[in-house]
Amino acid sequence: MSPPAGIKTRICMISDTHTFSPNPPQQTNNPYRYPLPKADVLLHAGDLTKVGYHIEHKETVEMLKAADAELKLVIAGNHDLTLDEDHFTSFGYFRHRRPERLGGQDTYLEDDEKPLMQSIRSSNTPPLEDMKAYCQLAKDLYTNESAVAAGIRYLEEGTHTFTLSSGAKLTVYASPYQPEFCNWAFGYKRSTDRFNPALPGSNKPSPQNPVPDFPAVDIMLTHGPPAHVLDFVPPETHVGCKHLLRAAERARPRVYLFGHIHEGWGAIRGEWNAFASNGIKQEPVQSDMEDMLEKRGAYYDVSTESQRPLRVGEETLFVNASICTIGYEPRNAPWVVDLDLPLAGE
Repeated sequence: MSPPAGIKTRICMISDTHTFSPNPPQQTNNPYRYPLPKADVLLHAGDLTKVGYHIEHKETVEMLKAADAELKLVIAGNHDLTLDEDHFTSFGYFRHRRPERLGGQDTYLEDDEKPLMQSIRSSNTPPLEDMKAYCQLAKDLYTNESAVAAGIRYLEEGTHTFTLSSGAKLTVYASPYQPEFCNWAFGYKRSTDRFNPALPGSNKPSPQNPVPDFPAVDIMLTHGPPAHVLDFVPPETHVGCKHLLRAAERARPRVYLFGHIHEGWGAIRGEWNAFASNGIKQEPVQSDMEDMLEKRGAYYDVSTESQRPLRVGEETLFVNASICTIGYEPRNAPWVVDLDLPLAGE
């Protein structure tokens, strides 16, 4: 099928910034530097922080506010402990019981969080209401009037639709969850399928927020990767989620953005093909380092104006936009993708 007519839209994609703002503009040997590439939409696929301190979230929000984009869609990741209240109040607070060092600098607590942190660090089981209040402080930074005015939208798991000033409509399925490991936030058992409706005749309940079928979603935005797509961890392990892969095959979004696996940075042009390995014929998208350094991003055009437009419903562009390397150095380039989005009202 040929892609329908639409509105060309530029999307800047990042993930796993772990509190690191873009490097100074004069640091021309690093593509992740100020300013972030201008775009219509900025997507952040989680791991906004290292461990979810309030000051980390504050720095990340200021970075997002400074980005030149009309709409800035954000999800959390496993490191963003204070954005997962259930996890933080049951275990995550243990990780806040010792001072952390962030980017070589001590973490300084602000006045409004000092009493909460004192409570968390001084008692075996901190008061539940204190821990919930500390989590709310973090979420408020992404949802308050100032953040909304700057175009920031914090997305909970589920489907969300937005209309841009260009008239383009963007529907996103978002989820901060990934298979659990080492008891970090937003984890689920690998055997749990939270993304696909229960099969006919199954006695298993359907998940609360399943991914909808094609053509309901333009972009999938999850923290963790689907299985076998930019999810390889040396020496020989694919750590992505098989349930996400099945959901992506049903949804067939134009773009699927994720992070989580730092060593998986890159992009794959995937053709849905039942005869290919894992149901996807994968073609790596080539990136040129000199070009990325000059433009501060890896650019790829799949709009109808490009030499090779995306075949909507037959292809999905998969992007792992982890900014940090495996050594937590912020050295990977943002991805900047041009694609067509449907016109609102059609």
